[in-house]
Amino acid sequence: MLDALTVAVSVTALALAAWCGFAAYRDQPTKDWHFIGMAVVSALALAQLVVGVVRLAGGGTADEGTAIFLAYLIGAVCAVPAAGFLSLAERTRWGSATVAAGAVVLAVLEVRLHDIWAA
Repeated sequence: MLDALTVAVSVTALALAAWCGFAAYRDQPTKDWHFIGMAVVSALALAQLVVGVVRLAGGGTADEGTAIFLAYLIGAVCAVPAAGFLSLAERTRWGSATVAAGAVVLAVLEVRLHDIWAA
């Protein structure tokens, strides 16, 4: 898969985690700016899903299996939006903490995706 895209998703996800973690530390809920950051990270994850599917359709193979690779890709796309929706329900500092945790999960999923593709 594209290593540059994997790094971009990981770095932006960790930046979002730090940003929302700092908001949780300051006892603030998620704000509109946080949702813009979530949209950027989600767009990058969606681009990675498209690239991954195109690579599979073009004859590429994941070393640990196509089903596992696709499951991780779909999970990576859903991690931050799911945390964002949960933060809407919890309009306290814990909403920001939830988004920070979801972004960290996305970064971990990116590392695993890299391992699955290039093992």
